[in-house]
Amino acid sequence: MKRHSILIFAAGLLLSVAIQYSVQAAENPGYEAKLKALGIELNTGTKPNDHFVPAVTTGNLVFLSGHGPRKPEGGAVQGKVGRDLSIEEGKEAARLTMIALLSSLRNEIGSLDRVRRIVKVHGMVNCPTDFTQQPAVINGATAVLTSIFGDAGKPARAAVGMGSLPNNIAVEIEMIVEISLEH
Repeated sequence: MKRHSILIFAAGLLLSVAIQYSVQAAENPGYEAKLKALGIELNTGTKPNDHFVPAVTTGNLVFLSGHGPRKPEGGAVQGKVGRDLSIEEGKEAARLTMIALLSSLRNEIGSLDRVRRIVKVHGMVNCPTDFTQQPAVINGATAVLTSIFGDAGKPARAAVGMGSLPNNIAVEIEMIVEISLEH
């Protein structure tokens, strides 16, 4: 009789966990579905070359190289924020940069549903020396992350000004992401 009670208890516990999991799955349709619902389209990502790889995975961490703002029609957003570009244009450049990062991340890991946590974002803003609104600019990137990943998309973050960036791009961002090792 005691064994029977234990089996009933275990079955009830498993059923409870299964129900809780299915409720959570219904509330969170997955990051890929969230991306689609937000109308964010990822591209093919940055291509590696002899001296650059867009992402390196070690264990359950993905380190994404510095990416810049790629326009959907091609080319990059260029210029200094605070001189050539407004703060709003800088935020849009940061948003485009995050889309480029997420594109490379998906290429590296196969699906954004494997993301467990956005760990770190290091944002660099091409700006004059007296510009002090770098955090407002990089908010354009981290807003994308929180809209997709919720609290798991709130990273430790740096937002710094740079006297110049490669090819005069407006923003460059690096990122570290924790992923699930299960596919």
